[in-house]
Amino acid sequence: MTDETITDLMEATYRALCKHGYAELTMQDIAAESDKSKGTLHYHFEGKQDLLESFLEYLLEEFEARTESIPGETPTERLHEFLDELLTPADEDSAEEFRTALLEIKAQSPYNDAYRERLSEFDNALHDRIAGLVADGREAGEFREVVDPDETADFLVTLINGAQTRAAAVDRSPELTKCHVHAYIAETLRSADSSEHDEESAGRDESETETEAGE
Repeated sequence: MTDETITDLMEATYRALCKHGYAELTMQDIAAESDKSKGTLHYHFEGKQDLLESFLEYLLEEFEARTESIPGETPTERLHEFLDELLTPADEDSAEEFRTALLEIKAQSPYNDAYRERLSEFDNALHDRIAGLVADGREAGEFREVVDPDETADFLVTLINGAQTRAAAVDRSPELTKCHVHAYIAETLRSADSSEHDEESAGRDESETETEAGE
């Protein structure tokens, strides 16, 4: 398949999942969202499961490409930015519908080795991205020496997954969880020197603002 064909089919799968969910999804539903025929889908994929395995791989590749460069001047800023994006509530209805459909796929993973393997790869990629940011922060002296990057990443990945699951299952916005995560970074991960520096910087900024206002 050409890259253009792959992208078309994966985007069609996304739209079909949003409309029909996992359980009711058919190859015809996906074909209806694409400019390719149902026969073309069956030519490239054995069936719904095979196509969804490829879709999960596609999501992982998109995630890795999108997070390869995270905005922020310091590791701490980049960690805040990364987690903020993951926990920002989706405003679009289609995004909410997709999150629900993805939760349905996750529910199949205990009984489907291929789904579980793909989801494990996604979980590992998320863990590694967070662990890398935490390790960078510790090396830069922004995080405490006792902070373990792998343990911290395990905790945050579990927290993120739980927040996203609750958002889909019981419509509980991840906004509050996001606030706690930012506080966790500032109060638990940050070193004393970094915290003092942050306070001094905040004090200087406030003083400069007041001076400018007086002028």
